[in-house]
Amino acid sequence: MKKLELHWKIIIGMIAGVGIGFLAVSLGLQQWVENWIKPFGTIFINLLKLVAVPLIIVSLIKGIAELQDISKLSRMGGRTLIIYVFTTVIAVSIGLLVVNIFKPGNRINEQTRQELLDNFGTDAGAKITMAAEQKGQGPLQALVDIVPDNIFSSMTDNRNMLQVIFFVVLLGIGLILIDKEKAKPVIAFIDGLNEVILKIIDLIMLAAPIGVLALLASLVVESPSLDLFKALLSYAICVIIGLSIMIFGFYPLFVRFFTGKSARFFFKGIAPAQLVAFSTSSSAATLPVTMERVTEHLGVDDEVSSFVLPIGATVNMDGTSLYQGVAAVFIAQAFNMDLTLMDQLTIILTATLASIGSAAVPSAGMIMLVIVLGSVGIPEAGLALIFAVDRPLDMLRTVVNITGDSSVSMVVAKSLNLLGEPKVKEWDENYKK
Repeated sequence: MKKLELHWKIIIGMIAGVGIGFLAVSLGLQQWVENWIKPFGTIFINLLKLVAVPLIIVSLIKGIAELQDISKLSRMGGRTLIIYVFTTVIAVSIGLLVVNIFKPGNRINEQTRQELLDNFGTDAGAKITMAAEQKGQGPLQALVDIVPDNIFSSMTDNRNMLQVIFFVVLLGIGLILIDKEKAKPVIAFIDGLNEVILKIIDLIMLAAPIGVLALLASLVVESPSLDLFKALLSYAICVIIGLSIMIFGFYPLFVRFFTGKSARFFFKGIAPAQLVAFSTSSSAATLPVTMERVTEHLGVDDEVSSFVLPIGATVNMDGTSLYQGVAAVFIAQAFNMDLTLMDQLTIILTATLASIGSAAVPSAGMIMLVIVLGSVGIPEAGLALIFAVDRPLDMLRTVVNITGDSSVSMVVAKSLNLLGEPKVKEWDENYKK
């Protein structure tokens, strides 16, 4: 009997989780799910986050050290950042196009608007305060924050990924510049540690179906009332349409045009990572799975994946950027504000820059959205209008984020002649073209 593939096991876990959640709601057992099922989902996310920082450290050092040449590093880094910025601009533009066509904010009446503000105003206030702290730190604070004063402190918080990456890149460059014989023991240690971490990831993924079951069951029982979802349905649909265009339209065409690989090949390889991203709402937590799938199943060389993907999990947030564009215009429409073309161009620029500083953790994009709103004078309190459906949409935009990272890694690998055949041979020959 053929062994059931991982992505099918995860799908079964997702379906079971939703079913258990709705059954618990109908029987009034929400507290039971909170106490006895949700902890397993939390443990699964914690396990993934546990290996995220070690994985970034060893994979980036390994990837940079193997380049053997500073010019090769600058070539790969330049292409990676340019493509990431390009895909982010495309994502925001698609979001703005969709929201301007459907105009979901015009469908919110005063009563519903006030109900949402009353229910979620406290949460919105907390995000506004956090965003105000960031805005009050000066225009170059983001640059200052990249350089850590204590790398060990930075490693203790997944929100400091950029600081860790900065230090690791310096370490990798140092290994390239010193004598090869002196660098050899360090590189050998990193290679061995990398293999150990990848094996740990394999073990963690055995629990993925149970983890996503627990996460989705708890999400269902914690969801706001159905009436509020109905009021925001048109907004949610706009975001979903935009995200779907990116996943099923832009990325497959992008990969096909630059690498020659088919959409079937791409989605078959990346599907388990997409499902984990959907369940965890965290690009950082999904990074271990993304790296394994891209390297083993899409044929991207370790040299590329170990450099492109950790950076992408930190700075490339296409789904978040698209959502910020839709949300900003939606809130403006809800408050009967007319945005000019220049305002919307400002949203594209601000959302692109904000996505670079957005932490790869759940709902971080909500904080950055406050900055986007402020850039065009939209009331930040309008954040409360979208809190009701932020969690499920956060799950979807994380899928876009890691799909974008994977597609860019394939394109960069192809441009450097480092895109080969998948290492795992369980794939069908039909997916080769």
